[in-house]
Amino acid sequence: MLEFPLWKKLWLWGLTLAAAVLSLPSLFSVGGLDWPASLPDPQVNLGLDLAGGSHLLLEAKAADVRAQRLENMEENVRQLMRNASPRVRIGDVSTGDGRLSFMLDNVADIDRARGLIEPVMQGASTTREWELAVVDGQRMVMTQTDAGVNQAIDDAMDSATEVVRRRIDELGTREPTIIRQGDTRIVVQVPGLEDPEALKSLLGQTAQLELKLVDLNALPENVAAGIAPAGSQIFPYATDTPQEGRFEAVRRLGGIRGDSLTGAQAGVDPRSNQNVVNITFDAQGGAKFAKLTTENTGKPFAIILDGQVLSAPNINEPIIGGRAQISGSFTPESANNLAISLRSGALPVPLTVVEERTVGPDLGAGSIRKGLLAMGIGSLAVIALMIATYGRFGVYATAALILNVLMLLGLMAAAISR
Repeated sequence: MLEFPLWKKLWLWGLTLAAAVLSLPSLFSVGGLDWPASLPDPQVNLGLDLAGGSHLLLEAKAADVRAQRLENMEENVRQLMRNASPRVRIGDVSTGDGRLSFMLDNVADIDRARGLIEPVMQGASTTREWELAVVDGQRMVMTQTDAGVNQAIDDAMDSATEVVRRRIDELGTREPTIIRQGDTRIVVQVPGLEDPEALKSLLGQTAQLELKLVDLNALPENVAAGIAPAGSQIFPYATDTPQEGRFEAVRRLGGIRGDSLTGAQAGVDPRSNQNVVNITFDAQGGAKFAKLTTENTGKPFAIILDGQVLSAPNINEPIIGGRAQISGSFTPESANNLAISLRSGALPVPLTVVEERTVGPDLGAGSIRKGLLAMGIGSLAVIALMIATYGRFGVYATAALILNVLMLLGLMAAAISR
């Protein structure tokens, strides 16, 4: 007969009991009992069908991806031509219908301009995203290809799915289901969250942050009428701000985007006692922000979030530390949600909710009760058969079976709660 040393017996029994104890919070939860709040509570998470929760179907518009890629290309082209040595002068830039066209001031610059543009036409993948043609000997026309746009949409949806996952993880929610459906849709299921409005507010916020200079040459009457000067665009002020109902004209290009952020934290401004969001730029974004504020000291710049102006403060002095502060009539909850959205990254494309469901836990509770009843009857029948057939050894087998189930449940709960 095998004989184990005492230390090994104590070790094995201790390990077995410790794993079994980890299953108790899950058993208390399923049984409707309260587990002491002062004790750790690793639990096996129930799915949406058992625990209830929120179900959302999000959709992106392909036209938004096209427009965004077009704007990015325009800014790239302007910067390439401006930074070329000697500079390539262009004018009469127009966008629309998936095309970007511009006129060269000097026809002799066509080959040089083509050489500058060719490297950025490929896009991030191997699919060619743009086609280039010269019209009338002096106008260059860049056209988006269908294959390139489809690849851009696919990449944007992959990125959006990951951003949605990071935002939900920041909420501390366990075991969400986040999957792509079709080309432009994302299914989100969050068990245990019965407030879809909070989830919609978090996921519906694109969190596209932009810092742009205010166009001081824009006439107030034209801005109020929605007429933007050449090279500028008009944004409304956000609701719940002192300037609600007004508009601001800003320079369309040359600002800073939120993709340069490395951190965002909700806080309170000690001077005004207002809720704010403190943001930090990466090295490149910090340098660009320092240059922007140094060259435009004394001028206002607009803080724009998802197409709405939060505020337009003056640049009192160069900001060279790579840090800035966003204010805009925040509540503690809205400031925290914005910080989560900015930390998680901006959605590469706006998402809209096309389907929304709140699943109550009643159906799941009924299924749990029936499952427990079936498990109890089946277990008792198996135990009775084992004891009747094997006697004392049936008792040993039953005890081992029960401990095995408790250990598996406890280890699953501990693994999920990490």
